[in-house]
Amino acid sequence: MDGQQQHIQLALPSPADATPPTMETNDGARLAPMCPSLYLAAYRGRTEEVMALLLQQHGAAGYQATGIIQHGQCDILEVSAERNTVFHVAAEQGHDELIRELYLRFREQVLLSRRNSALDTPLHCTARAGHVRAVAVLVQLARDCGENILGCKNEAGDTALHLAARHGHGGAVEVLVSAAAEPAAEENNAGMSPLYLAVMSGSVQAVRAIIRACKDASSDGPSSQNALHAAVFQSSEMIHLLLEWRPTLADQVDSSGSSPLHFAASDGNRKIVKAILCAAPPGAVYRKDSCGGLSALHVAARMGHHRVVKDLLQIYPDAGELRDNDGSTFVHAAAREKRSKVVYLAVKDPMLHSLLNAQDRDGNTPLHLAVAAGAPGVVEALLRKGKVRADVLNNDGRTAFDLAAGSTHFFTMVSLVVTLVAYRAQLRPQRQDHLKQWSGGDMAEGIDKTSESLSVVAVLIATAAFAAGFNVPGGYSDTTGEANLADKPSFKSFLFLDTLAMATSVIAVILLVYGRVSRSAAGSWKSFAAALHFMWVSLISLMVAFYAALVSVVTTRAVNQSGWWAIYVCVAILNFIIATWVGPEAKMRTLLRFLQSSFSRGRGRCAIIKRQYPLAGASVFNCFLFTATSFLGLYGFVVLFFRKDGKLGTSPAPSPL
Repeated sequence: MDGQQQHIQLALPSPADATPPTMETNDGARLAPMCPSLYLAAYRGRTEEVMALLLQQHGAAGYQATGIIQHGQCDILEVSAERNTVFHVAAEQGHDELIRELYLRFREQVLLSRRNSALDTPLHCTARAGHVRAVAVLVQLARDCGENILGCKNEAGDTALHLAARHGHGGAVEVLVSAAAEPAAEENNAGMSPLYLAVMSGSVQAVRAIIRACKDASSDGPSSQNALHAAVFQSSEMIHLLLEWRPTLADQVDSSGSSPLHFAASDGNRKIVKAILCAAPPGAVYRKDSCGGLSALHVAARMGHHRVVKDLLQIYPDAGELRDNDGSTFVHAAAREKRSKVVYLAVKDPMLHSLLNAQDRDGNTPLHLAVAAGAPGVVEALLRKGKVRADVLNNDGRTAFDLAAGSTHFFTMVSLVVTLVAYRAQLRPQRQDHLKQWSGGDMAEGIDKTSESLSVVAVLIATAAFAAGFNVPGGYSDTTGEANLADKPSFKSFLFLDTLAMATSVIAVILLVYGRVSRSAAGSWKSFAAALHFMWVSLISLMVAFYAALVSVVTTRAVNQSGWWAIYVCVAILNFIIATWVGPEAKMRTLLRFLQSSFSRGRGRCAIIKRQYPLAGASVFNCFLFTATSFLGLYGFVVLFFRKDGKLGTSPAPSPL
């Protein structure tokens, strides 16, 4: 029984001998599947094993010593699942000795030009992997036998040079172009040349090899781009190489009419822009694309590359006059895209001042576009330093101020109105009964959602303050039931602050609830703003009350100092963050000018603005009120807990309470 089982076990094929079923090509030719042992031996570059399998003699001692299981002799034309021969496998792994040995032993099988399922020759495989020595061996063998494999294309139309260039194998590219320069002029099925692929790979070595070996190399890429378009996003060294080789690349355009200078202006690399300007003809900077008539100056302005804009204008000062298909200058483009630095550049240059009030085909000035885009910083730059006219009407009969009504964000609207009022911008003449009040978009919905969360926070503050009021620091006396620390000034401060925190948080809850049920948007916002002020007071009071309790029960100076600085820094940081968040995007000078304009100008104009934007002035008032509250809170904190000698300690100055 044991002998029979052993006989059956020896008769079963080992996994190494398992072969895939016989394959068949599209033309009906039957291909022998490759033996797994042969595939593994070729993959690992074991020349002796491969030769032993292909030139097998049963029972040979040297063959048995390799440890390979004996079976029938392998064939050099056996193929893998994707129809790779053993020659393809050796070439892909770069085993140059095995490649040479296989060619010498099986020269009559025309191994160099064999194709796999993707129509790759062995040279394609080794060029894709970048094995320089294997590439050199295959090129030399092809030259010796007279086979032209350097120009063979695979299914994608790639030659071996395309593949080496695509993967950035500079050494392999050098070997291939030194053997034959013709493939450098070929394009694959996607319209990409080896030079374009080399640029895309970022290999300077590959680019240098191609342009030195072939003066007639193609530089074409997809969408009618050339290699210089792609090199813009690589390195200045590659730019210089290409421009020295073929300066005319700088003036060629792609399918959208964009030149390499358009690409460079969009990227913002000044060195590359200057290199292209030096090589390109003067007309390159004036060239417009076919997607809107944008020049390179427009592109740089749209992207906010103010240094590139400055460089272009220094070399070609008249380029500032260029307009796109909509009649917009580069200042229009910068204002529309909220590029304040580019607008500042135009404001500071006296030669460009005529562009600040220029109108496009729709009659819009840069100020119109900045207001419509919701860019208070650009608006302030134009009005304060540019001294532009704010009463210009566009083709729809609207001033820049009229376009502020299109803003859907509350804080943006406030910032725009504050800036425009501060610099005396005008609304268009219209009947007041036709005046539409700023709706605020989804302001009511936003307040409703925020109020719900803030109500929870306010209730938590009230709960904490209520609990602290009945669990006072130091506890109660067992005999009288009074607080043990009732005579300490810091304890009195704690009681006052805790009571203030509780009262203001309760008021905030009531205001938030009222705001949610209010039927008017203005009433809802006012209630919401008042609730925020009370919540801020309650939050500061609760934090300072905690420190007062700490001072009451802890006499260690280090602990008191650490607690004081922690609360002071936290309140200051919170104050800065909230002021930045809710405050208008305007400088203090502009805010003061807004207040002055609101009270000193005619009542009719102020009434019109308040009628259309009723919440703008209230928002500024709330901003100043928040700042004043924060200042008083920080100042009171210092006064309450700083000793007269300037130290933090357990015996603070007499409390003003």
